[in-house]
Amino acid sequence: KRKNMFGSKSNQNDPNKNAALGGQGALNSIVNGTNIDGTINAENDIRIDGNMKGILNCKGKVIIGPKGQIDGEIRAQNAVIEGVFKGVLHIDDLLQIKESAHVEGEINTDKLSVSPGAKFNVVSKMSQQTQM
Repeated sequence: KRKNMFGSKSNQNDPNKNAALGGQGALNSIVNGTNIDGTINAENDIRIDGNMKGILNCKGKVIIGPKGQIDGEIRAQNAVIEGVFKGVLHIDDLLQIKESAHVEGEINTDKLSVSPGAKFNVVSKMSQQTQM
């Protein structure tokens, strides 16, 4: 048997290790000054503080920070927009538009929250609610 030279202590229950490996609670971050042109597929939440042109597919929450700008299409479970978005949004659950946001295009969502002061010029489709 070979012994691990760093000790045999297991890190399987270390939450920081799980986050670093893309486990529950992990957050992808595109920082201010980063420009992306293309497609991003994210299994976990993602925060955009840079610029992106293209398609963003996220199984969790998308956060566009106050300095973030996206021109394209987003598909996600939830989204919070504080920066600029132009394009088509497909949000399965809750879309939050904060007061600093500027949103143009088409949105498809189940629930929508728009803060006073937001620039919001969209065509909106909300999911059909079943009536009692």
